[in-house]
Amino acid sequence: MPRPAVDADAAPDNQQLRRSRWLVLALLVLALLLCGIGLGVGSQGLESVRTMLQDAVARQIVWDIRLPRTLGALLAGALLGLAGCVAQGLFRNPLADPYLLGSASGASLGVALAMMLSGSSSLVLPWLVHLGMTGVAFIGSVLAVLLTLTLARGVQGGLRLLLAGVIVGVVLGACKDVILLTHQDILQAMQSYELGSTGFIGWTACVIMALVLLLCLLAAWSLSRVLDGLALGEATARSLGLPLPAMQAALIGVLSLATAAAVAQTGLLAFVGLAAPHLVRSIVRVRHNRLVLLSALMGGVLLCAADLLARGLVAPQELPVGVLTALLGGGYLLWLMHRQRSRSPLGQGEG
Repeated sequence: MPRPAVDADAAPDNQQLRRSRWLVLALLVLALLLCGIGLGVGSQGLESVRTMLQDAVARQIVWDIRLPRTLGALLAGALLGLAGCVAQGLFRNPLADPYLLGSASGASLGVALAMMLSGSSSLVLPWLVHLGMTGVAFIGSVLAVLLTLTLARGVQGGLRLLLAGVIVGVVLGACKDVILLTHQDILQAMQSYELGSTGFIGWTACVIMALVLLLCLLAAWSLSRVLDGLALGEATARSLGLPLPAMQAALIGVLSLATAAAVAQTGLLAFVGLAAPHLVRSIVRVRHNRLVLLSALMGGVLLCAADLLARGLVAPQELPVGVLTALLGGGYLLWLMHRQRSRSPLGQGEG
């Protein structure tokens, strides 16, 4: 009896799908485990967890400080992981990160301006109190991306958009440095923001980030076909018959919104959005409809683990989590470069 024909590509695809399901499960278990560990990490250790049912102060420490901080780290990391996946797919560049369009520099400039104006004008102060530093950072991040799009004259032309993002980032960063030089009283507070921290995340910030994450995940999933097409080149993406400029603009909107929401709550956190998609692709090869979710989960796990290390390594003091993510992320990318070079054939250069 003849055997049915088997598609040569079907078995590898099914294997990758199974691996992706196991990876989702593993990342969800890791996230839950890290949340549980996060409840017991702090100056008072597990004592607050043991006595939280009887002690109101211990209950407040666990419920109002540790739990929202741990969940906030997961959500902020997920936003950065998602944004990094979208950026790398949109620009067809594995080194693209969420800050590529100047959002980080815009957020830093917004915070520096808010700190400068908070003590100089009674007319500005009510607006700052209403918006808060997170609101100002969010607005600065979005305005920086809009400025990048204006300079690039739209979303088409990846190289022009990248160059515009670099220029906007450098110029806005220089403006922020001028403010710090002329108002050195805000230097310490600004340094704390730029080093990155999850210590100020509360329940309100968690709700905001969760809503933004859900919206961005749905949008990125619905646009995943465009990312798959762009991975094969713009000509292939156009051949799909989709309104490519409008969808590229929507993807930039997702990238900008996710990055701005994370940066506004945590400050600048290096390498999370860059490393998360890399780690996922090193484990499993899937299309973008699954890659965006996996990158978000990986980013959340990475940032939450880094935050726990920052809180526990030198307890009762804390390391800035942005410094730790830079060290760990930079070390991972250096190892990745070394591994890829060692696998290249002998005698071949870098071209």
